[in-house]
Amino acid sequence: MIKPSLNELEKLAKDTHIENKKYFDKLKKKTPKNLDYIMQDLHDAEFKKTDCLGCGNCCKTTGPLFTLADIERISKHLRQKPQQFIEQNLRVDEDQDYVLKSVPCTFLDAENYCMIYEVRPKACREFPHTDRKKFQQITDLTLQNVAICPAAFNIVEAMKKKLPL
Repeated sequence: MIKPSLNELEKLAKDTHIENKKYFDKLKKKTPKNLDYIMQDLHDAEFKKTDCLGCGNCCKTTGPLFTLADIERISKHLRQKPQQFIEQNLRVDEDQDYVLKSVPCTFLDAENYCMIYEVRPKACREFPHTDRKKFQQITDLTLQNVAICPAAFNIVEAMKKKLPL
C-alpha cells in the first residue's frame, strides 16, 4: 500500500515544501558525518515496503535524462541505431540534455512495467535518488521528487524525525 496516496501527495508536498526547504538549507550548512549511511538505511527501509508497480507516477509524469551511454545501451537492446532511437523517442531540452519527447514514458506498459527495465536509463535506475552519496548536494531535486514519489515523501519525513536539525 502506498502512503500517502497519489491524490494526497501533491497537497502534502505543497504543505511541507517550505518546512522541507528550510530543513535542507540547515542540512547543507551542518551536514552530519554519517548522513549517507542514514539515508541508505531510510531508503532501504522504505523500499522494503514500497511496490513501485503500484504507482508508476515517476514514469507517468516525468521523464529521465538520457546519457549517451543510456542511448547506446537501449538502442542496442532495441536493435536500432542510436540516431534512430533518438529521432523516435527523444528531444533536446533547454539544458541541452536528451529527454523523452513526451510523458508518460513510451516504455511504460498498462501494468506499470518498464518494457526496457533491464537496460533502463541510469536516472530511472537511481530514482528517487534518496540513497545517493552526498545526498545534501541533491536536496533541490529531492524537493521536486517528494511531489512525484510517495516513497521519497516518506523518506524525507522519516529523515526529519531521525535527524532533527
